[in-house]
Amino acid sequence: MCAQKAGMSANTARKYLRQDNVTEQKKTPHSWRTRADPLEAIWPEAVRMLRDAPELEAKALFEHLSQRHPGTVKSEVLRTFQRRVRKWRLAEGPEKEVFFTQDHEPGKVLAIDWTDMKCLKITIAGRSFDHKLFHAVLPYSNWEWAVRARSESTLSLRSGLRATFQNLGRVPAELLSDHSSTATHQLSRSGRERGFNEEYLGICAHYEIKPRTINVGRPQENGSCESSHGHLKRRIAQHLLLRGSRDFESEEKYHEFLITVLMSANERRMEKVAEGLSAMKAKPVTELPDFKEMMVSVSNNSTIRVRRIAPSRMTPKESPKAGW
Repeated sequence: MCAQKAGMSANTARKYLRQDNVTEQKKTPHSWRTRADPLEAIWPEAVRMLRDAPELEAKALFEHLSQRHPGTVKSEVLRTFQRRVRKWRLAEGPEKEVFFTQDHEPGKVLAIDWTDMKCLKITIAGRSFDHKLFHAVLPYSNWEWAVRARSESTLSLRSGLRATFQNLGRVPAELLSDHSSTATHQLSRSGRERGFNEEYLGICAHYEIKPRTINVGRPQENGSCESSHGHLKRRIAQHLLLRGSRDFESEEKYHEFLITVLMSANERRMEKVAEGLSAMKAKPVTELPDFKEMMVSVSNNSTIRVRRIAPSRMTPKESPKAGW
């Protein structure tokens, strides 16, 4: 009678009477599909291809399978395919590497690395100028400095650090580098264990800075410097476009150009740079020479060997310049 007055069927009224809360809408979960699977023809093959190459992008894979099986799927189900691929990656895909947010402290770390400059096609007096940059970055403020270098050598490390600390005016607590041969050497055949070079430790001791390296095979741990390489090159490229030429009269003129680019970039970072400087210990930046004195013996044929290498005769034009 009540059901008839309410305008509903007796079965619906009985269902509500059996519920504790009649206002709660209960839906019975079901495991069956309410419509045909639009990806049934290609999904098994898609799974096999994803297992073989997990880096495949969903859109590219969908287009490939659509061309391989024409007429089996419609282009309108691309979004459905992308959602299913995303769900598959979460449930069955390869585990992703865990990254932890790096909280940089002011004045604590100076990150260093070398970057190749061939891509900018810089020339000196019309001749190709193949070189690298020794690149130093304060991760907290992104303050940076760079010095020309022929290679990743101890000589370029000495000149690069000297120029960096002279421009910065102070020395941070730690020096972060990767596992280049300039900083470390192999301790085991596997290459997984490396130790600091004696000369590298001597340079750090001179500046009273603690050496630190990233883990072997983890270049992203020096991301502050690695990512800054690209930013610095793009900035230099923009200044070259504004200059109207990639050719310089001399290396000195190119050096002056680099200093202008670096100073203009650092001007916008001075607020955080000031925080970093205040956190660094106030101590004088002592001069570090570009050379190292060594005692060697002269052989019977009147030659000497420096680090097992017999130096060849050089003309004044061929002799290496400071910092190179």
